[in-house]
Amino acid sequence: MPLKKEEKYRSWVEVDLDNFIGNLKEIKKLIGPQVDFMPAVKADAYGHGAIEISNAAVKNGAKMLGVANADEGVQLRVSGIEAPIVILGPSTEAEIADIIKYNLTASVSDMFFARKIQEAARKSGRKMPIHVEVDTGMGRGGVMYSEALQLIRDAAGFKNIILEGVFTHLAYSEIMVSYNDEQWRLFSALLSDIEHLGIKIPLRHIENSGAIINYPQFKLNMVRPGLMLYGIYPSPDTEAKVRISPVMSFKTSIVLLKDFPAGHGIGYCRTYVTSKPTRVATIPVGYGDGYGVILSNQSEALVRGARAPVIGRISMDTCTIDVTHISDCQVGDEVVLLGKQGNECISADEIAGKAKTISYEILCALGKRAPRVFLQKGKADAIEPRLRRIFIPGEEKSISRIDNIIRHSLQARARNEELGNAIYYEMFETLFGKEDRQLELRSCFNYNINIEKMPQAGKAMPHTRDYFRVSTQIEYKKTIKDNIFMIGCAANNAQLAALFENPLCEYRWLLSNGRKLSAERDFSVERVSVDGKKVPIIEKKNTKNGYEVWCGGEQLEEKVNKEVKIKIQIVTKQAKENKLFPVYLVYPTRGVNIKFSYGKAGLKNVREESFFAGRHPSPVITFSKGKFVRVKISDKEWIFPASGVIFFWDI
Repeated sequence: MPLKKEEKYRSWVEVDLDNFIGNLKEIKKLIGPQVDFMPAVKADAYGHGAIEISNAAVKNGAKMLGVANADEGVQLRVSGIEAPIVILGPSTEAEIADIIKYNLTASVSDMFFARKIQEAARKSGRKMPIHVEVDTGMGRGGVMYSEALQLIRDAAGFKNIILEGVFTHLAYSEIMVSYNDEQWRLFSALLSDIEHLGIKIPLRHIENSGAIINYPQFKLNMVRPGLMLYGIYPSPDTEAKVRISPVMSFKTSIVLLKDFPAGHGIGYCRTYVTSKPTRVATIPVGYGDGYGVILSNQSEALVRGARAPVIGRISMDTCTIDVTHISDCQVGDEVVLLGKQGNECISADEIAGKAKTISYEILCALGKRAPRVFLQKGKADAIEPRLRRIFIPGEEKSISRIDNIIRHSLQARARNEELGNAIYYEMFETLFGKEDRQLELRSCFNYNINIEKMPQAGKAMPHTRDYFRVSTQIEYKKTIKDNIFMIGCAANNAQLAALFENPLCEYRWLLSNGRKLSAERDFSVERVSVDGKKVPIIEKKNTKNGYEVWCGGEQLEEKVNKEVKIKIQIVTKQAKENKLFPVYLVYPTRGVNIKFSYGKAGLKNVREESFFAGRHPSPVITFSKGKFVRVKISDKEWIFPASGVIFFWDI
């Protein structure tokens, strides 16, 4: 189906989710209700778009998903897919960290890797599922059949490994040959031996697409459909046994029409020379799009429902087709290189035959730099970015990128930027906010505490020998909602709770010994600034809810609803009998840097106790003996509420 004019691209791949779901239903008919299925979504779901295909598969009953490596699994996890993800082949030692971090399921083919998984899982305090791959004749991945039982017996003894599955892979399932029966015999014998040992492995699988169709008697309790999911028959012999429909089409449009006389060369090296007056259409697809040079002068395209031969050598970005016989074609006409147009159809098998390859390669390569357009019920449900999704390891570590992914996904889904942003904030509100107050998100939280001996006693500060002087500078970024705000000091927990309930209270403090200290006398807000400019203190007052210092004014009106940097300097007292200093985070905060300086206080044995909730809860701790302790978490990391650090010491 042609796209709407406003949705057209230089070239695009259409993915028919209705056909994909229909193929899933056919597979479920073949395997029956007692057998689970694990769709193979490796290589970007054979070029169809792994994220969207995986979501559709899970919604339609897929128990788990099969990928080729950890990066592909991470891509699905980062996109929000929670279903089990199995890496269907040997992994490298370097991938183990991501396997554990993103809760992926590794396939184990040797004892060395099993030990590495066990050790990493033990250190992380996790129990990790694995599937053991057995080589019954494929000659590729998997533990040798003769060694499989011993590996399984040893792995079953590891405390941090869960033997979730065992599988093998048929070498020749597309057609019915005796070699497949021999592989089945070996695998069945192994399963029997495992059972006799009393080892329980819940999932057992051998069938891929070809075996699902050709060998129903090989059915265990899990199958791994791949090619047939995408509407391609494993071999001509299987076409009469099941009805499936192609899912992918690759389309482009004519960008140039030219008329050439007889004897004119077309393309590089003049591999095609016109024998008569010829009308030639240029299309913006070449071998850079996976449409290989080998197809030069032999493949065809569809224009206005008619076949048009590709003539001349295919270039990196363009190729040319003969449209002489299509008299009414125009610039902008849709051109189908893979798929159906009118009564004509070009299949992946047809292209593979001309390219002397297999349909798998055609699907994975074709249109690799084109956007994917997902069709459901005849409509374009979603349009991907201009370039095909290629996952880059470490990409998800950029917090700004993740923020943008979330925002843009919601905006695209809502088809409205303002509504998408509203959903984004509502999501955080639901997680951490209060019903009657908008959530505050803070970043770059810097907290510098300097504790020292009190100066000589005076009228303003009596009992100096019982207290330390504490000078604190708090700095962070946030979006302010009002041009006037309050800094509060509580003498007890009831007042502190009241300050938390006040939406205009920007920062609050609890006196270390409220019974002996007076907030009005012993708590001083020295300076407040917003974006480096001093903010005036407009009122100080004692209330039933604590001591309130009000700041702001007209000069902040232009800052409202914008992100600003707030800096607050406070001087107060710390009772010596209270040998701890807590710092709590009560809002979602990105990035923390807390420094506790005690060089002028004479404290001994200073230590810290951190408690951070978030994706990376372990801060970097720096000790400078006799001077300071620093607790730091990168500005790229979110820290969730109910986090903080407590500093302890002796005198």
